[in-house]
Amino acid sequence: MNDDEHEATYPGARRPDRRRTVDSTGLSLSVAEWGDPDAPPLVLAHGGFDFAETLNVFAPLLAEGGWRVVSWDQRGHGDSDRAGLYSWEADLRDAASVLDSVGPGPVVFAGHSKGGSLMMHLANALPHRVSALVNLDGLPSRGAMSDVAEHERTRMLRRELEAWLDHRRTLVGRARRPGTPEELAARRGRMNPRLDPAWLRYLVSVGATRSDDGWRWKIDPTMRLGGFGPWRPEWSMLRLPGVGAPFLGVLGLELELMGWGTRPVDVEPFLPPGAEFVALEGVGHFVHIEQPRRVAGLVLDFLADVGA
Repeated sequence: MNDDEHEATYPGARRPDRRRTVDSTGLSLSVAEWGDPDAPPLVLAHGGFDFAETLNVFAPLLAEGGWRVVSWDQRGHGDSDRAGLYSWEADLRDAASVLDSVGPGPVVFAGHSKGGSLMMHLANALPHRVSALVNLDGLPSRGAMSDVAEHERTRMLRRELEAWLDHRRTLVGRARRPGTPEELAARRGRMNPRLDPAWLRYLVSVGATRSDDGWRWKIDPTMRLGGFGPWRPEWSMLRLPGVGAPFLGVLGLELELMGWGTRPVDVEPFLPPGAEFVALEGVGHFVHIEQPRRVAGLVLDFLADVGA
């Protein structure tokens, strides 16, 4: 298939019903919505190096269940603005800005991978804004999760900032490597080997842009996995016991390059009272893409049970 024949189609995929922008301290975020605009809102955060339209199969299933699904391209991803630097705190501020644009009352928080951890932190920071929390394989654990002293945090921040600035200096004027749709899909497939190749080709059509020398993913080339600052992914698990809203955690048990390697035994001691937790055999990190109907069914049943 050549570029001219590249079509944005995939069984069950539906592009957002509405698009809008939200200002987050001067940075423009591209927001996507599926479902009736008058339906109860469900704010859904994508994972790192993804974008809102990676939800084009999963979000419509939730919308068919009666929800207004609201997601956004995180800074540096998709059609949102690029930033001078990236941090966990900035992503939290962006999430709060999107939440404020939805309305003042409590809503359902949900997220996948980094987005799951992000919404867990937001639920801790804004407990009055969350009616229920759904975490899709966003429970990172890498063994010991001991904290560090405040002076060590300061040293960590300095080291991380210096390393990040050194990294950025090497990328001045750089652009992401171009390729054909098939080449971009193949690159993504090396990180997501369990996903349908047809889905990956579809993803190029909604998540990449074409220029004279080929297609490029709409991801800031200065970004790298992990962000920066005195924050470790596994610390997110320490936020879990403090979640006061009804909680559903879904964990894929097949190990993947982009996954956390978390096992049920890592999660169970941290679950808040009354939490629901489902571990899926034969499913990898992208639970909502590998088995969208199954996972959407789990989410819809949970939200109905807790009356979110």
